[in-house]
Amino acid sequence: MNPDVRGYFRFTRKDRVEKSINTLIGLLEGIGIDGKVSSGEVSMLRMWLEDHADVAAQHPFNELVPAITGAIEDGVVDSEEHADLLWLCRRLQNPEFLSLVTADLQRLHAVVGGIAADGVISVEEMRGLSDWLQEHEHLKTCWPYDEIETLTTKVLSDGRIDAAEHQMLLDFFMEFLAVLDERTIERPLVLDEARQAMSALCAVAPEVSFDGKAFCFTGASSKFRRAEFEAVVSELGGQAQQNVTASLDYLVIGAEGNPCWAFACYGRKVEKAVALRRKGVRIVLVHENDFHDALMDAR
Repeated sequence: MNPDVRGYFRFTRKDRVEKSINTLIGLLEGIGIDGKVSSGEVSMLRMWLEDHADVAAQHPFNELVPAITGAIEDGVVDSEEHADLLWLCRRLQNPEFLSLVTADLQRLHAVVGGIAADGVISVEEMRGLSDWLQEHEHLKTCWPYDEIETLTTKVLSDGRIDAAEHQMLLDFFMEFLAVLDERTIERPLVLDEARQAMSALCAVAPEVSFDGKAFCFTGASSKFRRAEFEAVVSELGGQAQQNVTASLDYLVIGAEGNPCWAFACYGRKVEKAVALRRKGVRIVLVHENDFHDALMDAR
């Protein structure tokens, strides 16, 4: 075998991928079995990363490698980071579900792009979209399903689409026409006045206050590290916490996306926040871009 492809070949077949992920799960379970992860045990994760360097850009390693790298960058893996890594590994263990989610999210992008393609969005199209969303509820918590579902529900609440709503939907949906070239959609644009009136799972233009409020961060960011996030929240009078609890006010979701990621951006913390929201807990999910807007307003 050509030595240039030998490293990648080790992980390309389904059984090899499964074995690699199972090995990582076992490693994570082993190093955390006493409830803490020592610096020596962190080195084992570094060895796993080194062993998979050749395939770091291939799925599912392109989700695992950034997550592990971020967790060990300070030389310590805390309990929340450990739980996040295990959660991600177990999600990626199920290739059938992974394939279904990835394919259906790609379909959703194309569905809303198709609706906006002629520049006119009708009530009938929105009702059809609502039916499609109900048939694909397994996509809940995977962006942009929840935001599209909220927009659809609001617009259909009175059975008609007025001029402002139509413009809002058109501006939102037209952004999805561009994803057919495999760009990652970070955040579709919506009219300012419409954004202020909307409340989605990932809230559109949310009101964010800092004094006495509790914040948690999840996902990947190209703008700041976790310690920097905690520092700026504290500087403005807020409290940064590592996990999602009923006392949390804001869960900030990182904007660093990848079109091949199904779970790494929106993982265990989002799942937990959604469950708490369904029980009536008031937790606002804030896109990182909106968080940065709030920072500028607060300074």
